[in-house]
Amino acid sequence: MNGIYDEARLALHAIWTRRWLALAVAWGVCVLGWFVVSQMPSKYESKARVFVQMQSILPASMDAPAQTQQKDVDTIRQTLVSAVNLEKVVRGTDLAQTVSSDRDIADRVAGLATAIKVESQQDNLFQITTTAASPKLARSITQKLIDIFVEQNLGRDRNQTSQSLDFLDKNLEQLQKRLADADAKRSDFQTRYLGSLPGTGTVSDRIGASRSQMAQVDGDLAAAQSSLAAVQGQMAGTPATIPGMGGMAAGPARAALNAIQGQLADARARGYTDQHPDVIALKRQLSAAQGAARGEPLGGGTAGTPNPLYLSLQSMIADKQSAVAALRMRKAQLQGDLDQLNAKLSGDPEVAAEQGQIDRDYQVLKDQYDQLLTQRQQIALRGQAQTQTDNVKFSVIDPPTTPRAPTAPNRMLLLTGVLIVGLGAGVGAAFAMGQLRATFATGPRLEKATGMPVIGSIGEVVTRLQADTRAKRLKLFLGGTAGLAAAYVLLLGVEVLQRGMAA
Repeated sequence: MNGIYDEARLALHAIWTRRWLALAVAWGVCVLGWFVVSQMPSKYESKARVFVQMQSILPASMDAPAQTQQKDVDTIRQTLVSAVNLEKVVRGTDLAQTVSSDRDIADRVAGLATAIKVESQQDNLFQITTTAASPKLARSITQKLIDIFVEQNLGRDRNQTSQSLDFLDKNLEQLQKRLADADAKRSDFQTRYLGSLPGTGTVSDRIGASRSQMAQVDGDLAAAQSSLAAVQGQMAGTPATIPGMGGMAAGPARAALNAIQGQLADARARGYTDQHPDVIALKRQLSAAQGAARGEPLGGGTAGTPNPLYLSLQSMIADKQSAVAALRMRKAQLQGDLDQLNAKLSGDPEVAAEQGQIDRDYQVLKDQYDQLLTQRQQIALRGQAQTQTDNVKFSVIDPPTTPRAPTAPNRMLLLTGVLIVGLGAGVGAAFAMGQLRATFATGPRLEKATGMPVIGSIGEVVTRLQADTRAKRLKLFLGGTAGLAAAYVLLLGVEVLQRGMAA
């Protein structure tokens, strides 16, 4: 431990005896380093955050897909720092005062390409960061980029809409001519070959429609015949007349009663329930007629009265027979049409094939025309909406900032680092010189170096004149050291003042 202590004392002694060398080296390193730091250009960063919001007043089915809108925004963001846009920034900011030729503009554009960063923070939120030599310039460049961003999107969307409408109009005009030719060809074919045939469409379509109608008529005819047979069976078990009471003829009240009973039976035969309004009304009339019939005296005669139910069944049978006859006539007509179509198909199959091809060609052209017309209407409506509203809305979340301090270089840290390096260089130089021109400051060091014993040592004798001289030199040394510290503090003050003036 004593050896380390002695070595430290010897090193400090060697440095102290060469303190002027240390001070000179420290001054030289610090002045040179501070000069280099002062020549470093300041860099200021201005940042802004922009949110892109997709909006539309159109229905979702007529609006552009969300993937297409997002792709458009990504394209604008990627091309924002293109050479054309950066040239607009140069001509629209204070950078225009520093250019005098196309070569200068190209140099400024190349510098801006590395000084501007567009970073996506989320899907629709991104940040623009601009680095410039002054706070005002950095902010103006960022603001100009935002203006270009908005201008590019609006102009590009409306230009694309106009181009799309022109393209669709040309295609619609061509399809319309082809569709008119196909329609004329189809009408001519219908007139020449199929004008006398029943139905519409191709021969095969007409045969299919006739068969479908035939099957429906067969079902209706079977149901009508079944209903007719049921009514005929009911009529077979119903007497045609109702005999009078005790062989006597019925009076007017009983005749009215029989008529109401017949109407009630007819209603039930038609399927009416007891809750039907007609049935309820007939029951009320039946109660009143029964009361009147009880008080009516019986007349003479033995003739019976006609049965109302029998008469009603006769009327129903007549209706159902007429319905069956009409269905049979319809079936015969359909069968005739079907026979005529089958004869045409078997006699001239090329006509049916040609008609099918003509109809298919016409339908394909019609579908294409309808699809293009729908797209044209949607794009036209979207273009009208874009002239009144913005399809993509830009919201500036954080406006361009005006930096108050440079982001690079950190001169305070660099000035301090230069001071530390200068002091270290001065101390190192003094120590190295002490090692190169070694002396023996203590007896043990001389004894160790020579291997001979040291009997004693004589201390230094300093006169008054030498002491005064040494005191003056010490004051000069302390003054030089204080001057170095004062220069460091002064440079820090200048840096603080420059930051305040720049802000």
